[in-house]
Amino acid sequence: MWSEPYLETCCRAALHRLFLSGAAGRPEADAAMKDVPCLARLAHLGCVEHRDGRFFLTAAGAARHAAEILRARG
Repeated sequence: MWSEPYLETCCRAALHRLFLSGAAGRPEADAAMKDVPCLARLAHLGCVEHRDGRFFLTAAGAARHAAEILRARG
Protein backbone atom coordinates (compact mmCIF):
# COMPACT_ATOMS: atom_id res chain seq x y z
CA MET A 1 0.00 0.00 0.00
CA TRP A 2 1.17 3.52 -0.78
CA SER A 3 2.29 5.13 2.48
CA GLU A 4 3.29 8.62 1.29
CA PRO A 5 0.92 11.56 0.88
CA TYR A 6 -0.35 12.17 -2.63
CA LEU A 7 1.41 14.96 -4.50
CA GLU A 8 -0.75 17.19 -6.66
CA THR A 9 0.38 17.76 -10.23
CA CYS A 10 1.63 21.25 -9.34
CA CYS A 11 3.77 19.85 -6.50
CA ARG A 12 5.24 17.15 -8.74
CA ALA A 13 6.08 19.85 -11.30
CA ALA A 14 7.72 21.98 -8.58
CA LEU A 15 9.72 18.96 -7.44
CA HIS A 16 10.90 18.37 -11.01
CA ARG A 17 11.89 22.03 -11.49
CA LEU A 18 13.84 21.85 -8.23
CA PHE A 19 15.54 18.68 -9.44
CA LEU A 20 16.51 20.46 -12.67
CA SER A 21 17.93 23.43 -10.73
CA GLY A 22 20.59 21.17 -9.21
CA ALA A 23 22.87 22.41 -6.44
CA ALA A 24 21.82 26.04 -7.00
CA GLY A 25 18.34 25.37 -5.63
CA ARG A 26 15.38 27.68 -6.16
CA PRO A 27 14.87 31.10 -4.57
CA GLU A 28 11.86 31.85 -2.41
CA ALA A 29 12.00 35.62 -2.84
CA ASP A 30 10.95 35.69 -6.50
CA ALA A 31 7.31 36.84 -6.38
CA ALA A 32 6.75 35.56 -9.92
CA MET A 33 7.62 32.02 -8.86
CA LYS A 34 4.21 30.46 -8.26
CA ASP A 35 5.49 27.13 -6.94
CA VAL A 36 6.61 28.48 -3.52
CA PRO A 37 3.48 27.01 -1.80
CA CYS A 38 4.27 23.62 -3.33
CA LEU A 39 7.92 23.87 -2.31
CA ALA A 40 6.82 24.73 1.23
CA ARG A 41 4.54 21.65 1.25
CA LEU A 42 7.41 19.52 -0.05
CA ALA A 43 9.62 20.93 2.71
CA HIS A 44 7.01 19.90 5.27
CA LEU A 45 7.12 16.38 3.80
CA GLY A 46 10.94 16.29 4.02
CA CYS A 47 11.51 16.28 0.27
CA VAL A 48 12.91 19.80 0.20
CA GLU A 49 15.17 21.74 2.53
CA HIS A 50 14.62 25.47 3.00
CA ARG A 51 17.66 27.49 4.04
CA ASP A 52 19.17 30.89 3.30
CA GLY A 53 16.11 31.95 1.30
CA ARG A 54 16.37 29.03 -1.13
CA PHE A 55 14.86 25.58 -1.54
CA PHE A 56 17.10 22.55 -2.07
CA LEU A 57 16.30 18.93 -2.90
CA THR A 58 16.92 16.43 -0.09
CA ALA A 59 17.82 12.76 -0.48
CA ALA A 60 14.17 11.91 0.26
CA GLY A 61 13.08 14.37 -2.42
CA ALA A 62 15.47 12.85 -4.95
CA ALA A 63 14.07 9.40 -4.17
CA ARG A 64 10.50 10.64 -4.51
CA HIS A 65 11.40 12.35 -7.80
CA ALA A 66 12.91 9.11 -9.11
CA ALA A 67 9.90 7.07 -8.01
CA GLU A 68 7.14 9.38 -9.24
CA ILE A 69 8.52 11.51 -12.05
CA LEU A 70 11.34 9.60 -13.68
CA ARG A 71 9.44 6.32 -13.46
CA ALA A 72 6.39 7.90 -15.11
CA ARG A 73 8.51 9.04 -18.06
CA GLY A 74 9.60 5.45 -18.60
